[in-house]
Amino acid sequence: MPSSQTLIYLVIGIAVLGLLIVRSLRAQPVRKVNQRLFLVLGVIGVIETYQYLTNHHAGATAVGALAGSLVLAAVFGLIRAMTVRVWMQDGQPWSQGNVLTAILWVLALAAHLGYDALLDHHKNLTGLGEATVLLYLVVSLLVQRLVVATRAARLSPVSSGRPDWAA
Repeated sequence: MPSSQTLIYLVIGIAVLGLLIVRSLRAQPVRKVNQRLFLVLGVIGVIETYQYLTNHHAGATAVGALAGSLVLAAVFGLIRAMTVRVWMQDGQPWSQGNVLTAILWVLALAAHLGYDALLDHHKNLTGLGEATVLLYLVVSLLVQRLVVATRAARLSPVSSGRPDWAA
């Protein structure tokens, strides 16, 4: 039976996933990455991960498993970024995900939890996926945003080396 802390991690992760899906389906201007969102979610994700690693006296195996999970997050972010439509409107780049983008978000979370299930047989790694779900989502979102911003920069008119929207 999962612990109450594990359930809290999962509920937070699923709530954040829902927020990310809703936001990705809306047409919105591409702008500098919302650093507050990444900062808040990233700090919470790092704290949850740190607590897990400290409480489980995790060693090199856990760190390697975490690194593998974050690589998986980055790959999903890259793939999802390719499904996002990017266009120019009123001199500013815009972006909007689609149903495939949303499906890939769900698959990314499923892959993370599936990866965790594969590691669960290792007594020192039980619950690693639940504890790192927020960090995983932040890394995946960051990679997606960076790729979309790079694609948008190729579309926008450049003045003095920077597009207007990046100032």
